Amino acid sequence: MERLTQKEESIMQILWKLQKAFIHDIKKQLPDPETPYNTVSSLVRVLEKKGFVGYKAYGKTHEYFPLIKQSDYLKSTFKGLLTGYFNNSYESMVSFMVKEENLSDEEIKRLQAIIDENLKDEE
Repeated sequence: MERLTQKEESIMQILWKLQKAFIHDIKKQLPDPETPYNTVSSLVRVLEKKGFVGYKAYGKTHEYFPLIKQSDYLKSTFKGLLTGYFNNSYESMVSFMVKEENLSDEEIKRLQAIIDENLKDEE
């Protein structure tokens, strides 16, 4: 699955949240409400060409909706990070998160509990 730019991702986040929207609905949800209508429209059309967004036409107006599930995009993005930055090593990735993100003892305990629970499920 193709990786999106930060602006494209922000549009997709809005569409995943709203499920369907017109350009003016998307524009209202953006953190910068001064983003020009044409810019938002162009980004949505790019997402359409990339296969992330579909639409239903009402005359000249289009109502847009996501074609890709947020969870599928998340999985694809995660796999790309794992492969590209951590040499496909979950251990390296978790080690990085623990060291670089200064996880609290409580967060580490919760991660350990998740790992322990998954190990039980596999038995």
